[in-house]
Amino acid sequence: MLTIKPLKSPKYPTKVVIGMSGGVDSSVAAWMLKEQGYEVIGLFMKNWEDDDNDEYCSARQDWLDVVSVADLIGIDVEAVNFAAEYRERVFADFLREYAAGRTPNPDVLCNAEIKFKAFLDHAMSLGADAIATGHYARVRHEAGKVQLLKAVDASKDQSYFLHRLTQSQLANVLFPLGEIPKTEVRKIAEKIALPNARKKDSTGICFIGERPFREFLNRYLPTTPGPIKTPEGKVVGEHMGLAFFTLGQRKGIGLGGSQDGNGDAWYVARKDVANNTLYVAQGHEHPWLLANRLEAIDASWVAGSAPTSGNYSAKTRYRQTDSACAISDGKEGPLSFELRFPDAQWAVTPGQSAVLYDGDVCLGGGIISA
Repeated sequence: MLTIKPLKSPKYPTKVVIGMSGGVDSSVAAWMLKEQGYEVIGLFMKNWEDDDNDEYCSARQDWLDVVSVADLIGIDVEAVNFAAEYRERVFADFLREYAAGRTPNPDVLCNAEIKFKAFLDHAMSLGADAIATGHYARVRHEAGKVQLLKAVDASKDQSYFLHRLTQSQLANVLFPLGEIPKTEVRKIAEKIALPNARKKDSTGICFIGERPFREFLNRYLPTTPGPIKTPEGKVVGEHMGLAFFTLGQRKGIGLGGSQDGNGDAWYVARKDVANNTLYVAQGHEHPWLLANRLEAIDASWVAGSAPTSGNYSAKTRYRQTDSACAISDGKEGPLSFELRFPDAQWAVTPGQSAVLYDGDVCLGGGIISA
């Protein structure tokens, strides 16, 4: 017998609109809400229309999976198209960042602009009291504020991707999966015989899917070849364009391990945009790949204001363990901050998000600039 813990919300919502992707997580989340007595409506978002019929686009199959799940658990479902909003608010920024030599994280912006803005607005127009998603995260209402918390399952926690959400966006959000491990989600899916119970998790770009990334990016950005150099300035090859590489990248550089005879793997270590030069270094622990500080801009804080200077922990990329750090004011304006780490961080990458935590509480973060 499955025991489902009731979700708590200060407004005790009755009508909940849940984003359903066709995956097992959002499907189980929808079932959990229905089991708890909520009036549940599923909403399938179609946010990408380019090459809609190629082998990497699974929108049609995802929609069929959503319909099958909705029929099984007994909820209404509808599809909505946010392709224009996605292109304008997320994809345009994604391309600008890559063209500038940085490595953006589109999932972060997609959550802030599509899943918890366009989707939230549409759900409220349907008369929803709250929205829900299959994210692994939690919210806590305390002293008139909403806190964003890590999921109980640390290996699946997605608070990193949600760190730009505001108080108004989090005020009426439910995360049914935040309190249970992923293994339990799969067990529930099998037990209630969901048609997509064994569907693999998506790992591609938000709403675009899993496709050869360099080939995809090349459709939208020009190739601008330039030299590949070592830290000593020795030319060891030619790159096809800085946009196609990210700091810490090991595969796909096009270099063997014998350029200087030591056989160590090559890693992308720096990108000199002004001179269109890609720098590579041998060895995972090369000094150019390690940093004890970073500067971040475009800060967004869940509580609505920056945390006080002090000691916290941070992630500089997803799937990284939290690292102790100290935060202070940045040098690039009021929305910037500096993080200093007692332990050097590996491949701190401009364009990625630096996300700050106080224990399990996600405080927010910013975009790494240096």
